[in-house]
Amino acid sequence: MIDMQKMRDYRNIPIDKVGIKGLRYPIKVRDKKSSGLQSTIAEISMYVDLPHECKGTHMSRFVQMLHTFRSQVSLESIMTILETMKTTLEATSSHIEITFPYFIEKKSPVTASKGLMDYTCSIIGSSHSNEDRDMVLKVAVPITSVCPCSKEISDFGAHNQRGEVWVSTRFKKFVWIEEIIELVEKAASCEVYSVLKRADEKYVTEFAYNNPKFVEDLVRDVGKVLLEDQNITWFSVSAENFESIHNHSAYAFIEHGDSGVNGGGTSD
Repeated sequence: MIDMQKMRDYRNIPIDKVGIKGLRYPIKVRDKKSSGLQSTIAEISMYVDLPHECKGTHMSRFVQMLHTFRSQVSLESIMTILETMKTTLEATSSHIEITFPYFIEKKSPVTASKGLMDYTCSIIGSSHSNEDRDMVLKVAVPITSVCPCSKEISDFGAHNQRGEVWVSTRFKKFVWIEEIIELVEKAASCEVYSVLKRADEKYVTEFAYNNPKFVEDLVRDVGKVLLEDQNITWFSVSAENFESIHNHSAYAFIEHGDSGVNGGGTSD
């Protein structure tokens, strides 16, 4: 049969990324609290570059490669997958994006009622022809914030809202997802829980009221800790409060460190 992907293209335009997007696939992620692996379902995108003379890439090979690694699709195997992508598809660069829910069992602060919290995480990896490799871990953490200004100017009460903090990091050695989550939750007015009894709700409300935070405070408090971590080579932190008294969100963003791809972000 004729292989159309192998036909020559005469438009003389290389393609930076070509591949598959939005593939749902089971993966395993290191779980610090259980000292094992947590199984979850990821949405995966995989790309390679395409030279100007090539008409197309072989889309089916991306899925075949994942199936080959079906028992090893984890943070530790990403670089191996990236190199296999380049070899199998005769490419000089490869890119993979893996987004998945990560679950942590949390106890409520007073009654110790158990419930599962899910956090959206992403691993973004790339490998290039000059052996530059890059990996970024992204974690989204829901939080509660109380407005310091509202508390200061009001005779009683203060407006509060749920927010979300995104932390992206490049690192020298392995980074635990739980440690990023814990860092953000400590910086918030209060943590978010999946189960709260009345005694817990009273505690959470009062704790948050006594710990007001602007979005500016959130990103600075998280950034301060990351700056002191010698394992972190680059980070970005964004905070968005879904305001309860406005029809818009409050937002802040900071970035610091070397964003290059010279071997940063390994997972070993």
